[in-house]
Amino acid sequence: MADPRIIDITLDEATILWRNPDIEQERRIAIFDLIEENCFKPLRSFSAGHTGPYRLQLSVVDGRLSVVIADEQDQTLETLILGLARLRRPVREYFAICDSYYQAIRKASAQEIETIDMARRGVHNQAAELLLERLDGKVETDFATARRLFTLICVLHIRG
Repeated sequence: MADPRIIDITLDEATILWRNPDIEQERRIAIFDLIEENCFKPLRSFSAGHTGPYRLQLSVVDGRLSVVIADEQDQTLETLILGLARLRRPVREYFAICDSYYQAIRKASAQEIETIDMARRGVHNQAAELLLERLDGKVETDFATARRLFTLICVLHIRG
């Protein structure tokens, strides 16, 4: 029976050079939410009879996103390599607005925090749409899954 979803996701620890508590919390929440509810159907593997669930490992190699897709027993099914050029600007914008958001949480008014959070969600949503475009023809997924995957892609881009 088909079960096209992610049951485990790891980030290449060698790729993550620096973290702060806020980003670490974002990572934990994104992974938890992703595992709890997602839709992920790698088209090549699915059509070859590997109908899920899947384990993913994300890393950045030579400026490209590497997504290793494995089956439930951790046998590699395929590796997707996605160029990240179109996501570089949204990643930078997302980092900048997250910085403002984390600073605002500590000292701004509720209305200022809400305004920054709305902008943060807007950037996040646009980036998720771009990611959906990059995955088109390779993976069928939904907006919420793409949104959480974008968060994890951002974590992989932290340089300190």
